[in-house]
Amino acid sequence: MFQALPRIGRRRALLGSAAALAVCGLLLWWLLPLGEETPGGTVTFSTGTPTGVYQKYGILLQQAIAKDMPKLDVRLLDSDGSQENVRRVATGEADFTIAAADAVESYKLEKKPGADRLRGCARLYDDYVHLVVPRSSPVRSVADLKGRRVAVGPTGSGVRLIAENVLKAAGLDPEKDIAPLSDGIGTMPRLLQQHKIDAFFWSGGLPTGAVTGLSQRAAIRLVPIGGDLVAKLHAQGGASRYYRAAVMPADAYPDSEQGSSVQTVAVANLLMTRQDMDADLTEKLTRTVIDSRDRIGARVHAAQLVDLRTAIYTDPLDLHEGARRYYRSIKP
Repeated sequence: MFQALPRIGRRRALLGSAAALAVCGLLLWWLLPLGEETPGGTVTFSTGTPTGVYQKYGILLQQAIAKDMPKLDVRLLDSDGSQENVRRVATGEADFTIAAADAVESYKLEKKPGADRLRGCARLYDDYVHLVVPRSSPVRSVADLKGRRVAVGPTGSGVRLIAENVLKAAGLDPEKDIAPLSDGIGTMPRLLQQHKIDAFFWSGGLPTGAVTGLSQRAAIRLVPIGGDLVAKLHAQGGASRYYRAAVMPADAYPDSEQGSSVQTVAVANLLMTRQDMDADLTEKLTRTVIDSRDRIGARVHAAQLVDLRTAIYTDPLDLHEGARRYYRSIKP
């Protein structure tokens, strides 16, 4: 027969068992993501044209999200650019997107469907306006485009919006003073090489692959867009107040600029969603965007400029509640 344990021995045994259970519990808490349920389901992300920075960024972000939220299926949608992206999110055709601040403001000012439901997640990087011409072209300023064939981007694109505003600031009517073509960055370089257009506008992160490729195949240059035009853009009011003077560094397109920087106009890009998007999902997606900056930036140079200190400034959009939670959680 077993001899009964003394009262003190039983007490020690019970305390020892309790301590062991506590240790096991802590180990399980440490090793298992208890209380951190990963969002599941499907969301759509509207990107951009196949050769643009929006799409490349979207593909890499999709990969980063797959690691952080493996139960979440992120489906990418091609688009013509910012204006189409804003419309898609506002009307529920897409859940998340990237769009330039001027396109967002324009949509809101025109009070288009769902404009009041739009919310920001993060300010990402700036788009730079490119005005590309053959190196031998006599065009030295935006005003010199008068009477010429100019590709200004598809109707739903951000480049179309900014090109028209820049042309107006230079005193040109986008419909009457030039011969506008609605081609996008997928066909613009080829048309320029084939002398079917005299110039094209593009607005994108630096560098844009299609422009890099063209500069390596053909003799081209970027036409400066000077500070005087920025003042005239601001005088237009409305969405044009989101443009700022910028300098395109010489190493953005070394084959075309040959050591010279170029004055231009820039506008901020915003990661955005709708007010009704799940707050937990939005918080975790915003976290992934910030945490994956260096990994994505190694392949998309523009992503290196995503800065936690400025990401919270999503004007003209209010922050989504989920994004606000994220920024509060990391506040020192």
